[in-house]
Amino acid sequence: MTHTLTIGYSPCPNDTFIFYALVHGNVHVPGLEFREKLADVETLNQMALEGSLDITKISYHALGHLREQYALLRSGGALGRGCGPLIVAKPGTRLADIKQGTIAIPGMLTTAALLLRLYDPSITNIVVMTFDRIMDAVSTGAVTAGLIIHESRFTYPLYHLEKLLDLGAWWEDHSGLPIPLGGILGKRSLGREVLLSVETGIRESLQYAMAHAEEVLNYCGQHSQEMDKTVMKKHIDLYVNDYSLDLGQDGLAAVRRLFDEAEACGIFSRTGKALLVDG
Repeated sequence: MTHTLTIGYSPCPNDTFIFYALVHGNVHVPGLEFREKLADVETLNQMALEGSLDITKISYHALGHLREQYALLRSGGALGRGCGPLIVAKPGTRLADIKQGTIAIPGMLTTAALLLRLYDPSITNIVVMTFDRIMDAVSTGAVTAGLIIHESRFTYPLYHLEKLLDLGAWWEDHSGLPIPLGGILGKRSLGREVLLSVETGIRESLQYAMAHAEEVLNYCGQHSQEMDKTVMKKHIDLYVNDYSLDLGQDGLAAVRRLFDEAEACGIFSRTGKALLVDG
């Protein structure tokens, strides 16, 4: 008997690249089929809080609030170096100006928002909007600065904006570890064996994409129609790496350090649950 699982991921190229083979049947997980739900990461965060997805991409910030219900899978996530969120503003803006004005962020549960809070808890004048609206809001003066993620790292100069701070670089200097952006979660109620099978399937799906890049890029392009193909490939190259195949010891250390610091600040509570499916 085949069981169907709901699987959520974003339409961003790194996610569609990773999950293509899994949801199109190029990779098979015995006894399982997958029904995908594509949405921006903050929507996925909220859906996970509601428990409406079996497997989902999520911000590590959101995972801090979900560890009782969900376990982290080792494969499929976004974690690395030189890939963190940026604070951008019009030329002449200083970091100090943000406290007098407003900063747009791509969601309260994004890892970007968590890093901003860890960097400077006194920055509280925030406006939440979808990530693709932030640069325009900064450019038009609707907000003083913006916290940008995803492909915005490559395109903000087109809006005549400047980088004020690289929060990923700050984290790497602060912790000595890579920056955990988004991970893949599975409901604990599915059981260890199912979740480990899904974890393997995601890893094999990424391996398929690496071996059949042109085929998979066509799918990525269908969900990134407004993104230049060169930017799309840069996006994948930046966010899909060895950590996407397996978090490894460095990756796990980075996640645990992020959680330790957030817990110490009271951002979310400690839990007795193991972080990973396999402990």
